[in-house]
Amino acid sequence: MAAGLAERSCLELGPAARAPPRRLREVAFSPPGTSPLPLGRYGDSAGGFCYRECAQLGAATRNRFVRWTTSGDTLELVEESLDNELLNNAVRLRIQGCPLLPGGVHICEVQSHLVVLLVTVQSVHRVVLPHPACSYRSELIMESQIQSVFTDIGKINFRDPANYYLIPSVPGLASNSVASAAWLSSEGEALFALPSAAGGIFVIKLPPHDLPGTVSVVELKQSSVVQRFLTGWMPTAIRGDCGPSDLPISLSVHCLDHDAFLFALCQDHKLRMWSYKDQMCLMVADLLEFMPVSRDLRLAAGTGHRLRLAFSQSLGLYLGVYMHAPKRGQFCVFQLVSTESNRYSLDHISSLFSSQETLVDFALTSAEIWALWHNEENQTVVKYINFEQNVAGQWNQVFVQPLPEEEVTVRHDQDPRETYLEYLFMPGRFTNAAIQKALQIFSQGTERHMDLMWDELKKEVTLAVENEFQGSVTEYECSPEEFWQLQVEFWSKFYACCLQYQEALSRPLALHLNPYTSMVCLLKKGSLSFLVPCSLVDHLYLLSNEHLLMEDDAAILDDLEMSRDVVCLVQCLRLIGESISMEMAFIMEMACSRLQPPEKAAEQILEDLIANDTDNVMEDIHSKLQEIRNPIHAIGVLIREMDYETDADMERAHPLNMRMNLTQLYGSGMAVSVVCWGVCKIATIRFLICRDLLILQQLLLRLGDPMVLGGGQLFQSQQDLLHRTSPLLLSYYLIRWASQCLASDVPVDTLESNLQHLSVLELADTTALTTHKLVSSPQTIVELFFREVARKHIVSRLFLQPNTSLAETSLNWPHLITAIVADFLPLLWPSNPGFLFPECLMGSCQYTQLQEYIRLLQPWCHVNMGSCCFMMGRCYLVMGEGHKALDCFCQAASEVGREEFLDRLIQPEEGEMVSTPRLQYYNKVLRLLDMVGLPELVIQLASLAIMESADDWRSQATLRTCIFKHHLDLGHNSEAYVALTQNPDPSRQLDCLRQLVVVLCERSQLQDLVEFPYVNLHNEVVGIIESHARAVDLMTHNYYELLYAFHIYRHNYRKAGTVMFEYGMRLGREVRTLRGLQKQGNCFLAAINCLRLIRPEYAWIVQPASGAVYERPGASPKRSHDGEYTAVPATRQIEILELEDLEKECVLARIRLTLVQHDLSTAAVAGSSTPEEMVALLVRAGLFDTAITLCQTFKLPLTPVFEGLTFKCIKLQLGGEAAQAEAWDWLAANQLSALVTTKESSATDEAWRLLSSYLERYPSQNSLYHRCVINKLLAHGIPLPNWLINSYKKVDAAELLRLYLNYDLLEEAADLVLEYVDAVLGKGHQYFGIEHPLSAMAPMVWLPYTAIDQLLQALQESTTNHYNVVLYQKLHDKLEDYHQKVSLASQDRLYRHY
Repeated sequence: MAAGLAERSCLELGPAARAPPRRLREVAFSPPGTSPLPLGRYGDSAGGFCYRECAQLGAATRNRFVRWTTSGDTLELVEESLDNELLNNAVRLRIQGCPLLPGGVHICEVQSHLVVLLVTVQSVHRVVLPHPACSYRSELIMESQIQSVFTDIGKINFRDPANYYLIPSVPGLASNSVASAAWLSSEGEALFALPSAAGGIFVIKLPPHDLPGTVSVVELKQSSVVQRFLTGWMPTAIRGDCGPSDLPISLSVHCLDHDAFLFALCQDHKLRMWSYKDQMCLMVADLLEFMPVSRDLRLAAGTGHRLRLAFSQSLGLYLGVYMHAPKRGQFCVFQLVSTESNRYSLDHISSLFSSQETLVDFALTSAEIWALWHNEENQTVVKYINFEQNVAGQWNQVFVQPLPEEEVTVRHDQDPRETYLEYLFMPGRFTNAAIQKALQIFSQGTERHMDLMWDELKKEVTLAVENEFQGSVTEYECSPEEFWQLQVEFWSKFYACCLQYQEALSRPLALHLNPYTSMVCLLKKGSLSFLVPCSLVDHLYLLSNEHLLMEDDAAILDDLEMSRDVVCLVQCLRLIGESISMEMAFIMEMACSRLQPPEKAAEQILEDLIANDTDNVMEDIHSKLQEIRNPIHAIGVLIREMDYETDADMERAHPLNMRMNLTQLYGSGMAVSVVCWGVCKIATIRFLICRDLLILQQLLLRLGDPMVLGGGQLFQSQQDLLHRTSPLLLSYYLIRWASQCLASDVPVDTLESNLQHLSVLELADTTALTTHKLVSSPQTIVELFFREVARKHIVSRLFLQPNTSLAETSLNWPHLITAIVADFLPLLWPSNPGFLFPECLMGSCQYTQLQEYIRLLQPWCHVNMGSCCFMMGRCYLVMGEGHKALDCFCQAASEVGREEFLDRLIQPEEGEMVSTPRLQYYNKVLRLLDMVGLPELVIQLASLAIMESADDWRSQATLRTCIFKHHLDLGHNSEAYVALTQNPDPSRQLDCLRQLVVVLCERSQLQDLVEFPYVNLHNEVVGIIESHARAVDLMTHNYYELLYAFHIYRHNYRKAGTVMFEYGMRLGREVRTLRGLQKQGNCFLAAINCLRLIRPEYAWIVQPASGAVYERPGASPKRSHDGEYTAVPATRQIEILELEDLEKECVLARIRLTLVQHDLSTAAVAGSSTPEEMVALLVRAGLFDTAITLCQTFKLPLTPVFEGLTFKCIKLQLGGEAAQAEAWDWLAANQLSALVTTKESSATDEAWRLLSSYLERYPSQNSLYHRCVINKLLAHGIPLPNWLINSYKKVDAAELLRLYLNYDLLEEAADLVLEYVDAVLGKGHQYFGIEHPLSAMAPMVWLPYTAIDQLLQALQESTTNHYNVVLYQKLHDKLEDYHQKVSLASQDRLYRHY
């Protein structure tokens, strides 16, 4: 539709900075030899500089430029970049007492340096900085933040004589001219051209900064004869009043290889061209020849003239001259033409006239003039014209950023504070700096508000205004109406302050035109704005009436008649728009905000327009409609131009495939804000166009005149257009809202939580979000989207597509900004299939904004409905409204497979089982709900998903497992069991069963676990519990007791007994503590009880394997220490244990417990000890009664008991008092027979008495126990107690004799033999257990002759001992006597026998 961007109007894009004012580094110095001068002589000025390679994609200085403003003796330098955030990029340079000349800042670029040349009223200065290309290699500039060219400016010595020079008093600087020029020669010398006080020009030359040299001053002037010959005589008025006629008013320089042409526009209206090398004037041209001139103009000094140069390699040098005249001005464009013999002339290209506004600045290219004026109302006017193509001299308008409204309308139903705050802090309206300055003035300087962020500033403003307000109403009471009025009064007062400062700060000082990228900027005090081409629709709607009438004949469309129809249609829209009051506009705003049909609002506005039509606007519209041949078609054309809906989603670019030098293209905060503010401006204008178009369509429907509607247009066509316009209006309303909606600051923990959720959904990398980036000011959600996602997609489309029409090597700002906005709008367009914008909001945790976005979208947009529902569900989930989230997720399920975002959401993982799209969707949502921790919702959704998976048993198994898990987590044991039984996958069922057992055991909910029926799962449950019982610690888990209860509940007593017996065995082996032995005893008792409950023939169990070696299904094979597989142990022989065996084990367990209770130190060994080992332990502990019981139970000899007791008696007899005291402990543990005695008994006596009682109580075959006791005593050299000797004599005197002999007790042996012989002979025979002594009538008696012979032999051999000799003789005699009596008795017996 557009015939050419160059001939369209432009928009100023200057988004109000929400960041605090830039903090500049201060550098101040005073040049030696200068004297302070007053600073108010010159006004503020501004300018800019572009790097030569700023348009090259591969350059380090791409999209970088420098701007400056001067005020008095202060220069502020700022380097800007559209690609990167520049660090240390702002500096305030103060040359104390030396005001800078307006336009006295010149920047020159050489290969390795950037040179700043400064001209003040007293001095010239040179500042040499390293070139950015020397600091960075362009292909490596991938960081979002890089150092500025001004980073090291603080290291420069500004007082170095080599880099400054005081302007000499002769020739002296002209006082009534501010012209200056400066440049670098090819040798690196710095040259400054200045107007001299005597007329003409003088040039100061500083030597190269890196070479020694002297400063020279050259004056360029003509001799009086040459001057008169070239210029003629000057009128006296000029000479006398305004100084020399050739005084330069404006200076420009054009550098050649070894020369420089200096152009001077003088106050005698002549243009002079000098050659610096030759120091001669090459050309003088009288510019009055090219403009209508009067005598007054010729006589007046040309103090308002301006001169600009533009050089093109192909077209040469152009000169642009602005000739100022009272109440009018004229631009003349010339081309410098050289002839033979170095003669130069000017070729007049164009003359362009302007109105009487005050020219502030203008810029020249080889094809265009851009001009900046202030009109009579002191408002900014910017226009441009293509002087080559525009023959009619028609200037193109630039729609500058309007100032905010002078007054804020507050309705009585609104809170003044909220209304004013909303208006003041609406993004793009007021700058942070303006509000801060107003706050300082309003607070009357009591507080210094500096560097406040946007939210902090809002709080401070509220506090300041409320404090002022409260201070004025505390003295009296007022009605609500008066209170409201006072609030409005104070807020409007503060608003007026803000407006005043906003106007001052937004006043343009200069134009900056980048000849390499064709970028045009307006430079303001502390900020800048960009001029971008206006689209045709916006161009037509914004044009003033006189300009719009001129568009009638322009071929804006291929069809001239249709072009006229469209222009007439836009005129109608303009008439409607100008008639709409604020209240009427508010009706449409509220309709869009409250989700009411815009058609109804348009109808209501139309009725109000008709009712209040005092200026006959409706009549004018009706007459204008008569001029439109085909209004329906014209409306359709307009709608098509504003519609950004695409048939298919824009191809998702892959930002990671970008070349490195494109990763930061247009990535700076400035570029982001300009692009997004451009989108906001377009959306605002288009919203108004659509609103007016809706009203016009309602008017057409109301008229219903076939002549007006054109050749028989159908009513249906009108309705269709109406229904096409309404979504268009709502789309632009939504984009405008998003462009003004600030993003929220997100805590780090929220970001991390969100990243986890996105990773579950596998969306973390889809939009390449980098939410950790630091942004200096609060950004809108559209800026956030462009910065994080859209920019990379757009750059990929523009520069990486094979069919791109944009040259890669050069950047053209008007074309690029137009293309970027044109590509950005479809990404924001609600009815397009792409869903990147809401996805970005979700990824950046902007949940409140996302909810509002979807609320405004859902009633009328039927694209991505499921995706919107899913996003709303995510928002509800974060806000803690889980059930609402579940409803949204379920609604979104119906659109799975139809929408691009949901399709990406259900992409299966590698190796993942592929099911139906809806089941994949449910699976993702279930994971998300599971991560958030909402088990009830997981169960609900999984139950719903089961209905979808009727024919897919694998999915059913997965979902049933999910339901089981979350029922179990919630403690719904019965529901979990039901879900387990319904699982169609046996392996998953077994896993769930295993989990059920473990979890219920951990929760001690054993009754539920035991009482579940486990239909067809009985053996599996037993196996699971057994495996856990054998694998875990016995004292912390009670799986054996659970298994026991499980079998008891099912009356399986034998298995219950087996379980408890195994439990007891393992307790003895593994838990060697008192508590473990207590539990062991209880286990054996429980096992015995179980076997007693069944019939005797079945009262047996299988002996469990020792060592806890069990075959567990799925267990890994075991290896030895060298890594080899160990041999599988052979199957053990089955051993059957009956009730008697269990009773024995129970006795042993009880005895173990008794021992440990008596002595805890034995717990470590008692648990798994055998009965024989236990006897030894009991004897050592002194528990002799218990040891005897154990021996009797297991039919063990009592020998260890008697030996142990004997040894304790020996120790007591030989020990001291401590041993006596200790003995009472173990003596008390044994039952002693009561004994009445008159004296106190010692522990030793009690021990001997206990031993005596045991020998009496437990007789043994062959008097084994007596023998072992005596043997023990004799072995330790303890004399035998009489009671023991007497006791043993009755039992086995012969053995006693042998024991005496064994231990070499000859005396005792001799005494025993003597007594024994006497007993045999009848004397005291009862003491030796001899019933019948020697007699012929009695049974035969005998003596241990072998032992007696040994005794005699021993006595005979020990002749050294006299007593032994006596004993030998005595014994020998006794035996002789015995033998005689035996002989007689034998004879008597024989006699009697025969």
